[in-house]
Amino acid sequence: MVKIAVLGAGGGVGAPLSLLLRLSPLVDDLALYDRHRAPGVAVDLSHIPGARNVHGYTAADAGLARALRDADIVLVVAGAGATPAVTSREALFEANARVVRDLAGEYARVCPRAMMLVVTNPVNAIVPFVAELLKGYGVFDAGRLFGVTTLDVVRAETFLAEAERYVKVGERRVDVVGGHSPQTTVPLLSQARPAARVGGGVLEGVVNRIRFGGREVVNAKERSGAATLSTAYATFRFTEAVCEALRGQEGGVQCAYVHLRGIEGGDEMAEAVGVEYFAVPVELAGHGAGRVVKSLGTISSNEQTLIDMAITALRENIQTGVDAARDYLSHEKVI
Repeated sequence: MVKIAVLGAGGGVGAPLSLLLRLSPLVDDLALYDRHRAPGVAVDLSHIPGARNVHGYTAADAGLARALRDADIVLVVAGAGATPAVTSREALFEANARVVRDLAGEYARVCPRAMMLVVTNPVNAIVPFVAELLKGYGVFDAGRLFGVTTLDVVRAETFLAEAERYVKVGERRVDVVGGHSPQTTVPLLSQARPAARVGGGVLEGVVNRIRFGGREVVNAKERSGAATLSTAYATFRFTEAVCEALRGQEGGVQCAYVHLRGIEGGDEMAEAVGVEYFAVPVELAGHGAGRVVKSLGTISSNEQTLIDMAITALRENIQTGVDAARDYLSHEKVI
């Protein structure tokens, strides 16, 4: 039995994600939480045939705790999206950290052994923020906290296949490392398996499109929305891989933004990149992230340049999250 709690189920990502989870044979119990709309989403989904249970909760009547109780996986998709209405990623972090801190606190109290999958942006700072809060609450486990960066992998697979014209999506594996922002997303197309069949300016164009894919969606939506449907699909794909691991099908590998130290092979990677949070391929197991699959290996000079840029940006992003959590915890203790 696998129970999934979707926090932010009434939003642009949460609703289509909940639909996909409702249809998945790997999910037995689906608990939807949002401040207002989750019960409506749950009733709507209940009209679709399926063996899975689906329930909706709001903040009333301890709804968050009820949604989290006995959860195996907690999906955090609540908060504002990265749209032109939010003037900077710093402003986005401040807005979403206020939402996520309350969710993290209840998670720590109700289901600290569940896998927490963080989709809320900016992932680069929100994941360290959540980790530091969980450390303060005494329940942190590096292997159970994931920043979901699968959208970058999905874009890499899709855009590279389009550039090659005759390669089907899904026929190759492309790892995307670093973080989840234009400055920190590093597609390792030089290590694509099987190898990429384009090069030069075409390959460079694919890399840029992957890194700035979010802007492409925002512009196509006339600057009034962000990538919601593709994010929902990518999150669903990662969640199904976690479900498979929970059900005993260990060995699946997915890229994710994780706290490296505390995961097998993570210390080596942390020493190599100089930061403790980094998106890397990890092997999933029943207890979470089993191990970091490999080092960065032999990469191109252009990819190394992007990694160097990413590390500089990530140091700042990580410190933003850590400082905010420590500040919150210090005030919380005083209060």
